[in-house]
Amino acid sequence: MVKPITRDEVKRRIDAGTAIVVEALPSEYYAKAHLPGALNLPVDDVAELAPALLPHKDSAVIVYCADSPCQNSGTVAKHLQELGYAQVFDYDKGKADWIAAGLPTESGQ
Repeated sequence: MVKPITRDEVKRRIDAGTAIVVEALPSEYYAKAHLPGALNLPVDDVAELAPALLPHKDSAVIVYCADSPCQNSGTVAKHLQELGYAQVFDYDKGKADWIAAGLPTESGQ
């Protein structure tokens, strides 16, 4: 089961280095701004890219996209779970919530 995760928990895990964070938006949105250290895993490329980006299926993985109406994070999270990833979290409020809280982002590929 994909577990929901809050902004505070996402920040704590990023700061502690205890999760891999992935953005489920197309690369042009990822390049403009993404959460610190996030990898880009677009919704249409999960099966192809996940094995290389996320080689350890027991690692905690946090998936996010733009905001709550965006369905990409839930779709990618479910797909990762179907591929055998054991600790998948969905940060449903996504990048908009992160930025609204004044938290830092990175840009570029």
